This record gives sequence, structure tokens and C-alpha cells, in this order.
Amino acid sequence: MQIRTATSDDAEAIAAAEAETQRIPGLLVGRPGEIPVEAYRAKIAKLATAGRYIVAEEKGAPIGHAFLDPMPMHANAHVFRLTIVVHPGHMERGIGRAMLRDLLDWARRDTRVGKIELNVRAGNLRAQHLYRSLGFVEEARFKRRVCRQDGEYEDDLGMAWFPDRWPPAPRSDKL
Repeated sequence: MQIRTATSDDAEAIAAAEAETQRIPGLLVGRPGEIPVEAYRAKIAKLATAGRYIVAEEKGAPIGHAFLDPMPMHANAHVFRLTIVVHPGHMERGIGRAMLRDLLDWARRDTRVGKIELNVRAGNLRAQHLYRSLGFVEEARFKRRVCRQDGEYEDDLGMAWFPDRWPPAPRSDKL
């Protein structure tokens, strides 16, 4: 397996893999066909300078992708949102961990990053374990945030990671 920076040529394979992943209950919020290929191409282009978009590949084919995308307003531009997807047929092989390590290593070196946030389904214990093992902490529980394809609702957990170089946030009792 090799991890490399995504290019616009990856957009179609990433879109197809996400559509396939969206069919697996409990993983992604989007549903097949909701995100057009051009949106992937635009995100890859934007993150070439504003953040980081990577692809894990094996034998020349993408088997996972992940990115860190900064929030848009000046006051929270130090917060990067994490998205990570291991493509169907490649789960439980350490691909997600390898991509997340790559992104965290990049975040430690990039002084723009003060925090990484993600949402994970309350029922996705495997992903939660991965995030916690690499230093993420739970910050919030969003009740009934995701309406699954079966019509049931599921909670999302908000988790965050902070690079060591940043000072801790001020305590609320001192505000």
C-alpha cells in the first residue's frame, strides 16, 4: 500500500468508492449519487493548497481516501474537519490507521492546524477505537443527527484532536 496526495484524476474512482461505501449501513452520511464527481474534483483542487487530500492505493487502484479541510471563517480557520473512507473490500487491514497517521503527521507540521474535528456514528465502535487510540477525545453527542436509509435515527459523536504545539484552550471558569 502507498499513500499519496490526491489528484483530480482520482475524483471518479473516489466518487465511485464513496457511492459503494454509502451502501454499507452505519458508515457515511451521504447516500449514493448525492455528491457529484465534480464536487470531489473541486475539493481535491481546493485542498492542494488549503489542506490535505490523500489516497491510499494498492496496485495502482485507490483503496481509501481521506482529507483535512479547514473551516472557512477566519475565527475558526485553525479547525480542520477530517473525513476518512476505507473503500469496501479493504476494511480491517490498517488502511484507515495509516491514512490517519499520515494526516496527523502533516497536521503536526502545518502551523495552520490547531484542532482536527470529526463526526462518527455512535454505533461505529471500530472507528471510535481508532480515533481514541491516536489521541482523539469525545467532545459532543449529537442526538438523532443521522437518518439512516432504514429510516431509523442514529447519534453522531463529535471528536477532536489537538497538536501538542498548541496551548490548551482557556478554561471556561476563567472566562
